[in-house]
Amino acid sequence: MTHRSDNSYTVASPQLSCDLLVVGAGVVGLWIARLAKQAGLKVLVLEKQQVGAGASGGLLGALMPHMPERWNPKKQFQFEALACLGDAVRELEDETGLTCGYRRCGRLLPLVKPHHAGLAAERSLKTETVWRTSETGFSWQILDTPYGSGWPDVAAMPHGLVHETLAARISPRRYLAALRAAVGQALIEGEGFESLDAQTGTVQTSTGRTITAGHTVIAAGFESFDILAAMLSLPAPKLGTAVKGQAALLKADVDGDLPLVFVDGLYVVPHEEGTVAVGSTSEMQFEDAQHTDGQLEALVERAGELCPSLKNAPVVERWAGLRPKAIGRDPMIGALPGGADLSVATGGFKITFGIAHKMAACALEVVSRGGCDALPESFRIETHLRKAASEPG
Repeated sequence: MTHRSDNSYTVASPQLSCDLLVVGAGVVGLWIARLAKQAGLKVLVLEKQQVGAGASGGLLGALMPHMPERWNPKKQFQFEALACLGDAVRELEDETGLTCGYRRCGRLLPLVKPHHAGLAAERSLKTETVWRTSETGFSWQILDTPYGSGWPDVAAMPHGLVHETLAARISPRRYLAALRAAVGQALIEGEGFESLDAQTGTVQTSTGRTITAGHTVIAAGFESFDILAAMLSLPAPKLGTAVKGQAALLKADVDGDLPLVFVDGLYVVPHEEGTVAVGSTSEMQFEDAQHTDGQLEALVERAGELCPSLKNAPVVERWAGLRPKAIGRDPMIGALPGGADLSVATGGFKITFGIAHKMAACALEVVSRGGCDALPESFRIETHLRKAASEPG
């Protein structure tokens, strides 16, 4: 696409124009905007609430790889993203002068059942190949004793413990703050997307403003599904749904360099300044999307049993929010059919924070040349649309 090199804006104007309009200021939308600005595009980001109002504004920040067996393009994409994220974050920190709370801390997986030990041994062998251990240093090691005193409790690992070194953690709020700083005046908060005229590329906003964009990317988390469904004349649930998650931040005397711990859906993630994030639920059915309940309190109690240093640790913040789960579960990226200058980048569910920078690079390639060869088949919008068409109702 052709573009202007002028990146100046007067966002108070009743009419605006840009090369690229990004709808949604979560981690994916902000990454797209940052990369587009670096490419010389005139960019605007439209956010109906505030940065991180959806799933990106949570507490957990766990960046965990998929299991190494049944290797496929999706797992390869995630591996490559996790492997290079540290460099991408350091570049962002250098650019903005802000820290993101990133650390390649690794992950501990207690082996709870007898057959888990055998699975761990098989995964260790597979990891050497698919993670290229000799080249990258990322390994999958089996331990007989806790990594540290009570981390986790020996009673929680009756058949040993896996320590893998690819996983990392990041502070979601600090990360978003750095991305926001990088995007700068291109961001418009408190103004939502209402409609798009595919013929002219003109977007109407919730305040009645008109934005003429060369290309529009929908990166609005779970709300992207309703926006796209309306444009494609599909029932709203067809393309994806919202899944509620809950998490808590504890204050505890825990070393922030410790690996995160994961077992049976429970995440325990040490952060800086003596805080530990605990989560998260995955609720397909819920009545109140924005408030926590007894399910979170049960997770906090389990975390204290898993890691005794967290027992009775005060909860300094509780969080609930909605994550996007596309119909194919994997991220949804690509240009919408029909030739309009409109595309989507959303739906990463639990893995988005670790791959957002790579999703954004692919989304920008879709903008610039109509497609991206690096996208796994399961990520492509066409795959999701085929699945939606094949499902009854």
